[in-house]
Amino acid sequence: MKPILLAICILAISSCFAQEEPIKELDSLYKEDQFYAGVSYNLLDKRPSGVKQSGFSLGFHLGFIKDMPINERRNLAIGIGLGYSANSHNQNLLVSKSVSGDFSYSVIEGNNTYKRNKFSTHLIELPIEFRWRTSTPQDYNFWRIYAGFKLGYAFVNTIKYRGDMGDFKYSDRGDFNDLQYGPTLSVGYNTWNLHIYYALNPIFNGDAQLNNKQIDMKAIKIGLMFYIL
Repeated sequence: MKPILLAICILAISSCFAQEEPIKELDSLYKEDQFYAGVSYNLLDKRPSGVKQSGFSLGFHLGFIKDMPINERRNLAIGIGLGYSANSHNQNLLVSKSVSGDFSYSVIEGNNTYKRNKFSTHLIELPIEFRWRTSTPQDYNFWRIYAGFKLGYAFVNTIKYRGDMGDFKYSDRGDFNDLQYGPTLSVGYNTWNLHIYYALNPIFNGDAQLNNKQIDMKAIKIGLMFYIL
């Protein structure tokens, strides 16, 4: 009988300790994807005749988005955030600045006459998204479709040239549009998400003209976006 009583006592003590272990509760008010970082390949749409892209034009993007679920399951949400974006565009559109401060535009003929010709933009951005996802409080690997709109303010614009005409760099707003805006779309699973942005307004304002025609080039950004809690 003693071994049986001893076994019963051990089981009872083990049961008590097991009951004292904390039970991990699921977060019913969880939020998703509040930080983002991405890289993109930048294209130029509606280029004037003779203007071509050269090299690899990159964009880097990062920021924070406040995730606000709008249904009980929390797989639908509105996201509003603040971010930073740096973009370069390598092409053969020469932007020259006169002594008086005016800008002129021309097409560089022949790729062998220059080593570098690009303009860059640095933007503070306000992204707004409608978010759908298959996430749950337990599952961190899920499908997502985030469609939205992004408003950006270009606080720095830089023009760089290095070639037969020498080296020069301009770092002012010039004929650039300070505001850039357009729709966005992010689609993917887990870490890998395709991201697309299409600008609705031109990079340059109405003062930028090539052969007496307004330069209506618009930015397209295609790349990968990574989301973090």
